[in-house]
Amino acid sequence: MIRALYSLLWWLALPAVLVRLWWRGRKEPGYRAHLGERFGFYGKPLPGRHTIMVHAVSVGETRAAEPLVEALLRAWPDGRILLTHMTPTGRATGRALFARHGERVVQSYLPYDTGFMVKRFLRHFRPAACILMETEVWPNLIKACHERRVPVALVNARLSERSLRRGERFGRLMRDAARAITLAAAQTEADAARIRSLGAPNVTVTGSIKFDVVVPDAALETGAWLRARIGQRPVLLCASTRDGEEALILDAYLRMPSRPAGMLLAVVPRHPQRFDEVAHMVEARGLTVQRRSQLGRAAVTADITADVLLGDSMGEMFAYYAACDCAFIGGSLLPLGGQNLIEAAAVGKPVLVGQHTFNFQQATEEAVAAAAALRVFDADELLRVAAGLLADPAQRAEMGEHGLAFATRHRGATVRTVELLRQIIS
Repeated sequence: MIRALYSLLWWLALPAVLVRLWWRGRKEPGYRAHLGERFGFYGKPLPGRHTIMVHAVSVGETRAAEPLVEALLRAWPDGRILLTHMTPTGRATGRALFARHGERVVQSYLPYDTGFMVKRFLRHFRPAACILMETEVWPNLIKACHERRVPVALVNARLSERSLRRGERFGRLMRDAARAITLAAAQTEADAARIRSLGAPNVTVTGSIKFDVVVPDAALETGAWLRARIGQRPVLLCASTRDGEEALILDAYLRMPSRPAGMLLAVVPRHPQRFDEVAHMVEARGLTVQRRSQLGRAAVTADITADVLLGDSMGEMFAYYAACDCAFIGGSLLPLGGQNLIEAAAVGKPVLVGQHTFNFQQATEEAVAAAAALRVFDADELLRVAAGLLADPAQRAEMGEHGLAFATRHRGATVRTVELLRQIIS
C-alpha cells in the first residue's frame, strides 16, 4: 500500500517536475535536453556487452565516482559502464572525466522512480549490476532490480543522523528498499551502523572512495597558468559556496579592518546557474570582479587586478585549489552539511571549514584533528583566520603537509570496494 502511494505521488508530481525542468532550463539549457530519458524512453539498444550501472546524481557524486569507474573498467576489461545522472552538470562532468574511454562509458539520465519507468530503463540497458553512490536509495528502482535478479550495491555509502530520521519517516518503504540492497560499502563505522538500522543485511566499512582521487596533471597545469595570471597576490579560495554564503563572505570581506596587501578573493559557487547572480552580488557591493570564463589562455603575465575572481567554469576545482594559498570549503557556514574537503587536502592546501559539516562529519573531524583543517564560527572569523594564514607561509606549508599526509593515509577504499563487487557481479 505504501509503495503504491509513493508511486502515485510521483505521478501526481510529474506535471510540476516538468514545469520545474523547463524553468531551470532558462539558465541551464541542459535541463531541457534528453527529456525522454527521464521518463524511461531511449534510442536503439546498445550492442551486447557486459554493462555495470553506476548512478552518480550530480557533480560531487560523479567526481567521487571517478576512481571507482576507472577501477571497474580495469576489473572488467570487456565490459562497459553505464553512468547515470539526475542533473546536467553531473552529466557534463562525467563526459569530461571519461570521454577518453569512448563507448566503454555511456551516459544517461536515470528515470523518475516509478515502476513503469525504471522497468523500461532496466529492459533497455540490461545491467549486470546496479551501483548507487553515497545516499541514493530509490525504492522502486531497487525493487525492480530485485525482481530481475540484478544485484544492487550502495557504495561510498554515507547516512547522517538527519538523513536517517528522514528515512525512518518513510517506514516500511525505506526498510524494504534497504533489505533488498545486496551489499553496502560504508564510509565509516557510524554510517554502517545507521544503514544497518534501516535493515540492510550486508554492510561493510570500506572507507571513502574520495580519498583515492588522483589530481590530474592537466588540472595542475591549469592551476599554474592561473596562478601566473594572479601573480604574487595572496589568494583565499571559497570553494563550492552555496546560496546565502557568498553574501556573508563578501560582507565580511568589506568589514575587514585590514587585509593582506593585494589579497584576492576567489569564489567558486557550487551551482553554475548561480554564476551570474554571484557576479551581480559582487558588483552591487562596489567590488570589481574578474570572471574565469573571460580569461584567455595565451598571455601568462599577471593581469588579474579585480577584488574578486569568480570561478564560473566547470571541472576545474583542482585547478582552483592549485592556484590558491588557502581554501574555505563551502556549504558549511550555513546548516547545509558542507562539501568535500579531501580534494583541497590532496593538493596540499590549508583548509578552513564552518560549523556545519554533517554530510562529511568524520572526514572533517579527522582533518581538523590532523591539523590539516581549521574550523571557523562565522564569515568574519573565516576572513580573520584566512588573513592570518595568508600572512604566515610557514603555517600554510605545515598545514598543507598535514593535509597531504591525511589524504594519503585514508586511501584504499576503491580496491576494497571492487573486491566486494566481484562477489556479486557475475
